[in-house]
Amino acid sequence: MTTRGVLYLHSAPRALCPHVEWAVGGVLDLRISLDWTRQSVAPGSWRAEYSWQGDPGTASRLASALRGWQLLRFEVTAEPCAGVEGERYSSTPELGIFHAVTGAHGDILIPEDRLRSALLRSRVGADCSLEDEITRLLGKPWDDELEPFRHAGESAPVRWLHQVV
Repeated sequence: MTTRGVLYLHSAPRALCPHVEWAVGGVLDLRISLDWTRQSVAPGSWRAEYSWQGDPGTASRLASALRGWQLLRFEVTAEPCAGVEGERYSSTPELGIFHAVTGAHGDILIPEDRLRSALLRSRVGADCSLEDEITRLLGKPWDDELEPFRHAGESAPVRWLHQVV
């Protein structure tokens, strides 16, 4: 059983690019060379995308391999496959890493225990509302920070499209 996904490297300092390639290649057990392009939103940084295929859990291993570098902004997605939900990881230097389980249509699935915990924190804590808690569960702070970087990559070359069955 395999899944596939995309690694979006939104911004990385030039000196970090070969280390990112090495880390990603190590997870995928491949030698890879990414097509790096300048990231206009963060002068002096570079961006790349990579479509991958692997066992379920590969997205988690990719995110773990990349999470230690403070100047790196990235996202990793994994499509759902038989018996396994999809995943999305987002990471920024300011916010750290975000993880969400995604359904067949890309919607974020929030387990009921996390919703109960958010409800409790909003009742107990005077500094957070239920809306703030749910916004965080949906990854909105990460989306807000990464959105300019996503738009800067809209002119990036497309590698391939997966056939829709």
